[in-house]
Parts: sequence; C-alpha cells; structure tokens
Amino acid sequence: MKRMKRRDFLKKAIKVFFSIIAAAVLSVFIYIYPSKIKERRLQFVYIMDEDDLPRKGIRKVEFQYKADDKEVANRVFLAAAGGDLTAFSSVCTHLGCLVNWDNNKKEFICPCHAGKYDMNGNVIAGPPPKPLTRLPLKIEDGKVYVGIKI
Repeated sequence: MKRMKRRDFLKKAIKVFFSIIAAAVLSVFIYIYPSKIKERRLQFVYIMDEDDLPRKGIRKVEFQYKADDKEVANRVFLAAAGGDLTAFSSVCTHLGCLVNWDNNKKEFICPCHAGKYDMNGNVIAGPPPKPLTRLPLKIEDGKVYVGIKI
C-alpha cells in the first residue's frame, strides 16, 4: 500500500472542508430564500364617499379589505391643499411603524424613532430615508378608492 504524502493529504482535506462549507451555505440560502416570490398586484379599495373628502388639511381614514381570504385592517391619510388631494401610506419609511398626524404641529410623527414628515409627506427630521409613500387615488361614481398592493 502506497503512503499518501502530507501535502496531498492537506490538499484533499482543504477541498473537503470547503466543499462542506459550500454545501452548508447553499442549504442555508435555499432554506432562507422563499420558494415562490409572490408578485403583489395593485387593487383599488373603497374608502369613503366623495362627499366625505376633506376640503383642507389632513384626514385619517381607516378601512378594511380582503386579501388571501383574510380581513385586513389598514389606514391612510388624505391630504387636501389648494384643490389637490393626495393619499399617503401611514407606514414610516424608516422601520415600518405607523405614523400619526399632529394637528397642532402640522406634521406626521413616527412614535418609534421620532421621524417627522411635513403635510406633503416629505422628511423634515429624524431617520426616515425617504418621504411617505404616495398611494394612487381614483374617484368613480361618487366613491373614493385607494390603490393598495396586495
């Protein structure tokens, strides 16, 4: 029987070691990576009648809709200024907390990390990396609908 040289043994040991590491990393990646990435589609959800729209200022609107056979509660803010109407998501762009409108300070405030947004959804203080998300709105037959990705 032929003896293996020390150098050949180390080469094989290193190859086996890195093969095991590669297999472990690949299996972790396969476990973590979702098997099926669900593409979210835009769905317009009824939120109120056109007569109830704010004429000036901010109004919080809470509503429910069905997604994947579950009842989901959500809320948006409607901002009316100068004849323009904008819908903002209530989710802070920093870490996903729900913002609130402070009528005295005239700004959206995130209670988690003191992020602040102006009436147009622009960041004015704190850690949020981008403005509040604007949501599409449509009015049909006197009813107001907001676009939500489901």
